[in-house]
Amino acid sequence: MGGEPGATIRADTTAVFPRTLDLDYPVVESGEGVWLTTAGGRRILDACSGGAMVACLGYGVRELVQAAADQAERIAYYYNHHFTSEPQERLADRLLEVAAPEMARVRFVSGGSEANETALQLARLYHVERGDTQRWRVISPAQAYHGATMGTLALSGRRAVQSPYEPYLASHLHIPPATWRFDPSGEAALGELDRCLEEAAPETVAAFFCEPVSAAALPGYSPPERFWRGLDERRREHGFLVCFDEVVTGIGRVGSWLAADQIPIQPDIVAIGKGLGAGYAPLGAVLCRQGVYDALDQGSREFDLGHTWDGAPLPTAVGLAVLDLLVARHLVTRVGERGPALREELDAALDGFEIVREVRGRGFLLGVELGDPRDGDSFLPVELDAASLVDDTALEYGLLVTSTHPQADGFAGDQTLLAPAFVSTDGELAEMIERFVATIDDVERTVKTSLAGSA
Repeated sequence: MGGEPGATIRADTTAVFPRTLDLDYPVVESGEGVWLTTAGGRRILDACSGGAMVACLGYGVRELVQAAADQAERIAYYYNHHFTSEPQERLADRLLEVAAPEMARVRFVSGGSEANETALQLARLYHVERGDTQRWRVISPAQAYHGATMGTLALSGRRAVQSPYEPYLASHLHIPPATWRFDPSGEAALGELDRCLEEAAPETVAAFFCEPVSAAALPGYSPPERFWRGLDERRREHGFLVCFDEVVTGIGRVGSWLAADQIPIQPDIVAIGKGLGAGYAPLGAVLCRQGVYDALDQGSREFDLGHTWDGAPLPTAVGLAVLDLLVARHLVTRVGERGPALREELDAALDGFEIVREVRGRGFLLGVELGDPRDGDSFLPVELDAASLVDDTALEYGLLVTSTHPQADGFAGDQTLLAPAFVSTDGELAEMIERFVATIDDVERTVKTSLAGSA
């Protein structure tokens, strides 16, 4: 897939296997704070923490670079099945002490997909160890994204994401999201959950797997309280586990250490990632309650599956430094205090745009949902690909945002996610909003022109 033999690779192209083969990817040379600098010297204001909601502490944080260098000089890697290390043990203790005192144990992995895959394996093993070997089915919201492995792809109900891999995927069950468009109260989603339980037979269901606050697939969305309370009732009645995918929301993104702290249900298993390594090392983790751990402890006393870099010294040393900085600088508190006003400021700035249907979110995880300006509610025509139009236009204004175009799934339309780094100043947050407003202004005019031409 590279260039011709002997060809010179230009500074604005790539020889790797890209995500989109016909896109000319810019080259980023450096970053400082919340600013990226390309090979051509252009500065881009990052409003989504590296594009994947990872770089929560921004770029060029010397303490994190030093933590990695210091650990690499001692020892960077060995296989976690043979040894443990001081940084791994310290990070596990610190994580439970600071972020999740209600949890009992931690297992470290290399990132979000692996964390969700491990959470899925742990949920299954919990039931097997207790003699409930028939429990394997999972129920989850259809409009979601949990990762790129075959196990995690099966957790989503989005055919557009799963195709062409469906032959490899487990046949889990899915419920539609309880959004303003389909189910604002959450009652319909609970009805679908009951239908899925009946279809699968409750005694075969291992877990309900979901994002407490959604990210890429439905930015900034969380089900209504009625749904959470109904889910808790059904967990107690039927004996399945509740697993939270907090790969994005964990480690402070929504203004608390876990989004679970803001939801009226306590999960049995939580997967975290992204912000734990803050973009300085690939790192994720799975946390579980005492009852889940006890099933293994009192059973086989083994959790054999794992990955090469699970709990390695270098990434866990970086994770420990990330956690220490978040605590020392009170950044989770800042996100919690600043987040509501940020959402209000974004909402006010976008008021009056006919293509903006909803602004939602918590903390520094905000979603902007677009709609057809002709009626305010319908999805925009698929062929417009307004999501790409937003991203491309934002880059023209020197702003990095992440948009999604999931109309093919049938549950949501074009949306944009804003997830600034926790260290963003008030001035930088204001500039992000200003540039985004200019972006939406341009996009709205383009969309209206296109719709008028197709009428």
